[in-house]
Amino acid sequence: MTIRVLHLVGSAVSEFYADLSLLYARGAFTATADVDKYRFEIAYVSPDGRWRFPADLSPEALEASAPMSLAEAIAKILVLKVEVMIPQMFCLPGMTSYRALFDVIGIPFVGNAPDVMALGAHKGRAKAVVAAAGVAVPAGRVVSPGVAVDAAMPAIVKPADADNSLGLTLVREERDLDAALAEAFVHSPQAIVEAYIELGREVRCGIIERDGELLGLPLEEYRVDPVGKPIRPHDDKIRRGDKGDLALVAKDVDHAWIVDVDDPITAVVWEAARRCHIALGCRDYSLFDFRIDPEGRPWFLEASLYNSFAPSSVLAMMAAAAGISLESLFADCVQRALTRLPDRTQIESPLVQDVSA
Repeated sequence: MTIRVLHLVGSAVSEFYADLSLLYARGAFTATADVDKYRFEIAYVSPDGRWRFPADLSPEALEASAPMSLAEAIAKILVLKVEVMIPQMFCLPGMTSYRALFDVIGIPFVGNAPDVMALGAHKGRAKAVVAAAGVAVPAGRVVSPGVAVDAAMPAIVKPADADNSLGLTLVREERDLDAALAEAFVHSPQAIVEAYIELGREVRCGIIERDGELLGLPLEEYRVDPVGKPIRPHDDKIRRGDKGDLALVAKDVDHAWIVDVDDPITAVVWEAARRCHIALGCRDYSLFDFRIDPEGRPWFLEASLYNSFAPSSVLAMMAAAAGISLESLFADCVQRALTRLPDRTQIESPLVQDVSA
């Protein structure tokens, strides 16, 4: 019997996040398709808040699909008898409120719960939690506009809850601190001001739950250097092409590579990442960025608790390096999600009946 799977795509916040969602979701939709195991459905949320249920993720299919209100969309999803949802939304509401909606209507989903996503998305709160679990974090504070800030130089200034290095600044002189804060506040109502950890190295660690264990995946290392590129800016991660379409940047050997598991740093980072996974309350999988200082000590930078199951996704690439296929990773997560709500009896209502007619 096939499992009816819903890919939740788009963004209720901006075209940027909607395009980012589509970029990854298209890859995942194709790479994980298996008509013998799954029947895929798509729900697309546009920045105006309307829902669509296209046949595929092509621009033509999106344009041809009829827009629906939230109430109509919920009724549609219940009629489809969706068994598992795959979150493909990367904006903050998509990672929190839209996941919570599926908790309310009784449909399990792959990945971390909405409260965990909210915790991980706020860099200051995530730092406090993992620090309490014994993980090293850079000294710093959360600040709001109008609050006087006195920070030792050099310092890192970044928005409290923005991704992809938006608003990130390395401040070496105190006179530049106000401008860096102003840039961070463009992207968030709060900013993080923290100590700059000297390089070192910078790596990302993936953790997956597999066979009852927290399995550390091969690390991904990013090309940085103390002089030419001490931090990774936004355009080192995602760029728009000449035609306006989004493109992933850090996916080649000029920007990132997989670290040999025999590298001494691997075991140390795995231990820190497992502590982070447990402390934050993660499930299924997690991703964490670490700064490695010149003495080889890892420092937690931030959590990235989402995954799209596209072949270009970091977690998928790490799993592949560990000999775990994308199909196997996807199947494990789907099966785990199915166990979370064993009673998924649907409540029929006039609204559902009207839509199904």
